[in-house]
Amino acid sequence: MSDAPPIATRLWDLPTRITHWALVVLILVSWLTGGENMQVHRWSGYGVIGLLVFRLYWGFFGGETARFSHFVKGPGATVGYLKTMGRRTAGDLVGHSPVGAVSVVLLLLVMLVQVSLGLFASDIDGIESGPLSHLVDFDTSRLASDWHELTFRVLQALVVLHVAAIAFYALWKRQNLITAMITGKRVFSGPVPNLKFAPVWSLLLGIVIAVAAAWLIARGLKLPKF
Repeated sequence: MSDAPPIATRLWDLPTRITHWALVVLILVSWLTGGENMQVHRWSGYGVIGLLVFRLYWGFFGGETARFSHFVKGPGATVGYLKTMGRRTAGDLVGHSPVGAVSVVLLLLVMLVQVSLGLFASDIDGIESGPLSHLVDFDTSRLASDWHELTFRVLQALVVLHVAAIAFYALWKRQNLITAMITGKRVFSGPVPNLKFAPVWSLLLGIVIAVAAAWLIARGLKLPKF
């Protein structure tokens, strides 16, 4: 009698997956609308801010595989994992690998810097400007605009490396990372991990914090008068 086929196990929670793919879409929208449709560019930027705030919150209070403490490792673990990259099988790592963790952290940091610079940026005529540009002088605002564009080039390079790593895992390691990030599930060859996921109240609190932060920033940090 043959063994039963392995069952896919839940690995990524829904908020993590939605945040991931929403960032992909909004970064693409921001790229295509920069200098072309600044209204859409601003709104997509506010969306990115909200998503980043939520992802940072979720990195501390989300599901087990979404938490930074779960996947961010020290230099020793990262170097040790690099030595195994030549193996054809990926193994049964639960969540991001140590190298994948470096990629995630770098992408988040660069996106935070890039979108923050955009908040202070202004065009050469001072017509189109970020919601926080009034907090700095014009020269600083123009410098922020230049760095806003430069850091986007860095982000593009990191995205290319990220996609290349996904292709490497698919072709060499025989592990489909994209499917796992879509369905949230993965088949494990060894023991099935018993993962913990965040309660609904934690998700709702994170959404409130993210929306409030994006809304306040979009208003130039000015609270409404009642």
